[in-house]
Amino acid sequence: MRHQCRIPQLGRPADQRKALLRSLTTELLRSGRITTTKARAKALRQEADRMITLAKDGRLAARRQALGYMYDKDLVHKLFEKAAERYGDRNGGYTRITRTVRRR
Repeated sequence: MRHQCRIPQLGRPADQRKALLRSLTTELLRSGRITTTKARAKALRQEADRMITLAKDGRLAARRQALGYMYDKDLVHKLFEKAAERYGDRNGGYTRITRTVRRR
């Protein structure tokens, strides 16, 4: 039983779920916005905020953690260069979920 388990399952095994969130996070940070389902967006928000917080930290250990998680090495370096000036005054809540049209 899954009582009190807070990890969103997304209908996938753990390895597929991790790969899905890694690819969604990479694409969100690359393009700035993506279109996905509500459940995936809620799970993605946690991971994207975690990557931006690591980038704001700027330490070498944080950069290595981000390199181990995201798929694009150049994107990680670009994120670490620009995150401090873009999100410097904000303590979390870097992403926003907006609803689009209903699925058919």
